[in-house]
Parts: sequence; structure tokens; C-alpha cells
Amino acid sequence: MDFPVRENHELRFLALEDGGEGYAFPCDPAGRVELDGLTERERIDYLYARAVVGREVAPPSVIPKPHTPRR
Repeated sequence: MDFPVRENHELRFLALEDGGEGYAFPCDPAGRVELDGLTERERIDYLYARAVVGREVAPPSVIPKPHTPRR
């Protein structure tokens, strides 16, 4: 599967409790995360975040990353 714009969006899992840990992962505009493009730690965190939706984190949202011009 091709993910040509994966750097332009993030899949964010926000913590349900104050002070809790949230997670963000690069994704395409539809929210698909390229697992092979993640580090081992990121892959573990991604799978964990998906497993604890509704208990520790809110359902994920796809957020466009702000455009930063190259210098």
C-alpha cells in the first residue's frame, strides 16, 4: 500500500484523563498508518493505543499537520 502523504497528517489518540499519555502517529488523510514505516517502539505504542481506546485514550482523530515551509 502506498502512503504518499503520510507526513501531512497525524492519527491522534488523546488521553481520557488529565495527565494521561496521548499518542500521535503519521498517517494518510484516511487515517491509515503504515506499520512498516514505524519504529519498533512506535509500532508497540500504536498497537497499545488501539487496544485501550475507550479506557485510556479517546477514539483517534485524523489531524492535518500544519504546513512548515522549507528553508
